[in-house]
Amino acid sequence: MRRMLLEGLFRRPVTEGSPTVADAEIEALAERLGVAAKARLGRSLSIREVDAGSCNGCELEIHALNNSYYDVERFGLRFVASPRHADLLMVTGPVTANMREGLERTYAATPAPKWVVAVGDCAAGCGVFRKSYAVIGSVSAVIPVDLVIPGCPPEPIDMLKGLIGLVEASARG
Repeated sequence: MRRMLLEGLFRRPVTEGSPTVADAEIEALAERLGVAAKARLGRSLSIREVDAGSCNGCELEIHALNNSYYDVERFGLRFVASPRHADLLMVTGPVTANMREGLERTYAATPAPKWVVAVGDCAAGCGVFRKSYAVIGSVSAVIPVDLVIPGCPPEPIDMLKGLIGLVEASARG
């Protein structure tokens, strides 16, 4: 036991390396998204995340957008607690029977103009939960979806790229 304790004290911790994307690329992407949001909305983009019945893999990646590595809030993107303050709903997971009404009410409470992003394979097509008795269907079966970000789970950089495309396209159109 003593040997294990001493080895643990002097051995470097085993951790995952940082993401392979260059800091400059992340900064450029987030800056573009912030500029596009200000052009379209006249202010920062406010995001409400909704878990409609997922395994939480996508939520972990969404939360990574707020960690010290990505830190999207420095570019004016922020996550809000109420759909009444949101411009965009990021929905994860297949819609389950007990979350259908909650998702519909959240969508109704979000003021226009609003966007809905289905994050992950489960939100887009139910993924591995497709034949579950508790699953109603994909997000698009319950509310209109403007963008699908595929992946199981999608990486934070892919979410940034998708949000940029959505906001820039709506600013042009």
